[in-house]
Amino acid sequence: MCGIVGYIGNKEAFPILIKGLKRLEYRGYDSAGIALLNGSMSVFKKAGKVSELEKVTDGQHVSATIGIGHTRWATHGEPNDVNAHPHLSQSGSLAMIHNGIIENYATLKEVLKKRGYVFHSDTDTEVLVNLIEEIKKQENTNLEDAVRIALNEVVGAYAIVILNRDNPDQLIAARKGSPLVIGIGDQEFYIASDASPIIEYTKNVVYLDDQEYAIINRDGTYTIRTLGNIEKSHEIIKLEMSLENIEKGGYEHFMLKEIFEQPSVIADSLRGRMSAQHGWIKLGGLDEYMNRINQAERFVVTACGTSYHSGLIAEYLIEDLARVQVEVEYASEFRYRNPIIGEKDVVIAISQSGETADTLAAIELAKDRQALIYGICNVIGSSIARASHAGSYTHAGPEIGVASTKAFSTQVTILTLIALQMGMTKGTISTSKLRAILYELENIPKKIEEVLKLDDQIKEIAAQFKDARNFLYLGRGYNYPVALEGALKLKEISYIHAEGYPAAEMKHGPIALIDEDMPVVFLATNQSAYEKIVSNIQEVKARKGRIIAVVNRGDTQIRDLADHVIEVPETEEILSPLITIVPLQLLAYHIAIMRGCNVDQPRNLAKSVTVE
Repeated sequence: MCGIVGYIGNKEAFPILIKGLKRLEYRGYDSAGIALLNGSMSVFKKAGKVSELEKVTDGQHVSATIGIGHTRWATHGEPNDVNAHPHLSQSGSLAMIHNGIIENYATLKEVLKKRGYVFHSDTDTEVLVNLIEEIKKQENTNLEDAVRIALNEVVGAYAIVILNRDNPDQLIAARKGSPLVIGIGDQEFYIASDASPIIEYTKNVVYLDDQEYAIINRDGTYTIRTLGNIEKSHEIIKLEMSLENIEKGGYEHFMLKEIFEQPSVIADSLRGRMSAQHGWIKLGGLDEYMNRINQAERFVVTACGTSYHSGLIAEYLIEDLARVQVEVEYASEFRYRNPIIGEKDVVIAISQSGETADTLAAIELAKDRQALIYGICNVIGSSIARASHAGSYTHAGPEIGVASTKAFSTQVTILTLIALQMGMTKGTISTSKLRAILYELENIPKKIEEVLKLDDQIKEIAAQFKDARNFLYLGRGYNYPVALEGALKLKEISYIHAEGYPAAEMKHGPIALIDEDMPVVFLATNQSAYEKIVSNIQEVKARKGRIIAVVNRGDTQIRDLADHVIEVPETEEILSPLITIVPLQLLAYHIAIMRGCNVDQPRNLAKSVTVE
């Protein structure tokens, strides 16, 4: 959740660190800090944005060619200057930045207190850096060995980088359960939580695996070892993203840019994986395990947040097209409830970042019980990609806005292809039906472009409802998960309370909330349940609810009932989520902007949830 950046080389570290921290702002944070080493250790940290940190460093001596930086999202201790990272060891010789949670920090802290250590912050990080210093002193060993011993004693998750006053030519980095990537330049190295701070300088990176640490030297060498002290070699991966991918490109916000990128990224997700003309689908990740997948008795989809909603759509898709039982689980619950799962099950794990802690834990549980793991994520080389037996990348490109938009639509695209390929190989879908869906799928990017042309109309609707205190989103069938996702988008970025429901469930409780102050968004494109949806709309209208309806183009019946109608191009019902989600994303965006909210960095949220 927090952001890490580090540099060692021949350049000035300070501007690289500051720019890197700004690149990581999208991850969510409440304080920022840096440590620089140039003879002495200099630490600057401040609650608030990176811009506040820049004010603190203005006029200070910040010249150095080695340093570390951090954006913190508070876990242990409130967000303030003292709890901000980096944290120093008691002697001041070590500075450390840390993502994650050390679960046994309280016990370790008491031990260290008895040995004379005084703590200045409420963080688990200060405990860890002092534990390393104490081991180094007591064992009379070097820093590398002290780090390895300490990390074998701690329980929890971490990504750390350590700066050593006594060795200005080396950084030590380690990870378990929280991502860390090393960028390899010309006699220089960049360290970060993800590739966004690195891409400006190099495209050659190495991803650390769990329970590994790296010794990174100024002379251009580096060594990676396990916590068992076994040296490892890692493939150098070439990043596919470019600098322009992580810039706003003329848009006011990343979220708006990413909404408008959906036609192109869906096309990228489809490219080379299907042909409507020739009637084939080929997801490389499926092929190797197709026999086992076709023989699976059950699919379990596990994910969190927006990815969970795409998983709910997968349940409809796979059961409809491939006729296999599907269960969808919140990863955070799946890992704790002793689920019944075994070798005849396939687990589909979905995550934009590929680093979601709960989803990773769910994968490990399922692997231990011999299930086949199919990972769907956006980040090449991510932990979920490496932990899965097989999988597919969404090719959405970097998603900087915290509220996920294009990641959702590309996840749904991949899940649609999976369901179609399974249906094709199992013979549960006819050739004519398959081709009809594939042709329509090829046209989805153009149809989304048509929806995006409604932006001004949706902005006008947003102006009518920007002061609402509650929203209700209702949908049936494939559009029920879209209702959940639309409500989530509004909650995330505008801070308006919103709930999504199956439309038929309205009478089982939520109808009590409806009055003239309650906006109700209906997703009414389903032809299979059209009359039922019309009936639901009439029930809301009778209670003076204010109705916003997303309908197929040319719909006149609902137009006569609703206060506002957003007409979208008609498509195959199973593909409708790819169309109907777009106006809901735009509606949430414009309402949030009109309320003065920070849509790219909403309060209390992080882009990648890498701790529990």
